[in-house]
Parts: sequence; structure tokens; C-alpha cells
Amino acid sequence: MKPRHHLYLDDALTAQLEALAAKPGSSKSAIVADALRQYLVRRGAHDIDEALKIRLDRQSRQMDRIERDGQVLLESLALFIRYQLTVTAPLPEPDKAARAVGQERFQKFIDQVGRQIAGGNRSLDQREKSS
Repeated sequence: MKPRHHLYLDDALTAQLEALAAKPGSSKSAIVADALRQYLVRRGAHDIDEALKIRLDRQSRQMDRIERDGQVLLESLALFIRYQLTVTAPLPEPDKAARAVGQERFQKFIDQVGRQIAGGNRSLDQREKSS
């Protein structure tokens, strides 16, 4: 047996409920139960949405900082490369020894970057400098 509830509704809402219940195959109890069920589902979804909104806002701010940092890094690298290419004279074509030295230095640079990343070290990390 279903429990009985006593509800008080204003006149306008009562008239709407009566009009809906007048249709064949519907009852006031079923209409009120469906409406209450939908309200509770939306309310629960709203609580979940609020909790997720806080987390999504935090992640959005983190992504904005990551994007900004990436842009700073790329611009710094581009300026350094432009400067380096401007002040460094090109090697003559037949100078194979100088090119070999350049390749070796570049390979050492790539190896060093790999070691830094693998070890979790950062050259510009302030905590590392103060230690």
C-alpha cells in the first residue's frame, strides 16, 4: 500500500492539475508523482553539475596557465634562434670538420635535454637554484 500525503496547492496550480487529470489514463497522483520524481532527478543532477563545475573551472585555469607558459617558451626560443642565426656566421660548404663538430655538439645537446627530462630536472626551476 502506498502512503498517503496531504498537499496544499494554490488555485491556479489546482486548476492545471485538474485539467491534466481529466485526460483519459491519467490521475492526479500519477501526475504529482511524475513531477516530483523529475524535480528530484534534476535537483540531484544540479548538485553533480555544481561539483563538476568547480573542478572544470580549476582545470580550465590550469590549462590557461599551461598555454601561456607554452607561448612564453616558444616565443623565447624563437627570439633566441633569430638572435643566434643573426650573430653566427654560416659555415663554408667544404668545411666538413666544422660541420662534424656542430653535429657532435648538437647530439650532446639532445642527450642533455633527454637526461634533464628523464630525471625530472629543470634548468630554470627556482627551487633547484636555491638548493
